[in-house]
Amino acid sequence: MKTIQPRKQRKMLYQAPSHIRYKHFSAPLSPSLRASHDVRSIPVRSGDTVRILRGDRKGLEGKVTRVDRKNYKIFVEGVTREKVDGTTTFMPIHPSKVMITNLNLDDKWRRESLKIEAAVEAEKPVEEEKKPEKPKKQRKKKKTRKTKAKKTERAVEKEKTEEKEEQEESPSG
Repeated sequence: MKTIQPRKQRKMLYQAPSHIRYKHFSAPLSPSLRASHDVRSIPVRSGDTVRILRGDRKGLEGKVTRVDRKNYKIFVEGVTREKVDGTTTFMPIHPSKVMITNLNLDDKWRRESLKIEAAVEAEKPVEEEKKPEKPKKQRKKKKTRKTKAKKTERAVEKEKTEEKEEQEESPSG
């Protein structure tokens, strides 16, 4: 985003088009999937199996049945709530509060995008190493009063130099 103002960020979030909202649905992959695909996160789709990491239903696992891009929510099998009239409905969960444990790879485009993203993420650390670091500007130190410790160190150094000079003079004389 191009702005740091919270109100403009919220406005951009709520008015985002569908193709940008898709990216906001990213959730982290489980460690085993992360190792096999070399990707940290990927957008959640229906058919993926997820584990809930936050909230009352923490620890539950289930398949994603529906993705609601309008309200930024996903619905997971087995995560339901009983309404007052006795009917059960799915509980909406924000995709950032889940971890993907099993991917739905029926779509060939998703399989291809995983390969592409893995290649891109593999290149990122290499690019960072190539960039030369800019030397940091050092601030000028304020002149302070000389401390006793510094004076004693200087005095010790002076004594050593005087002793050396005396030793050099004594053998010759």
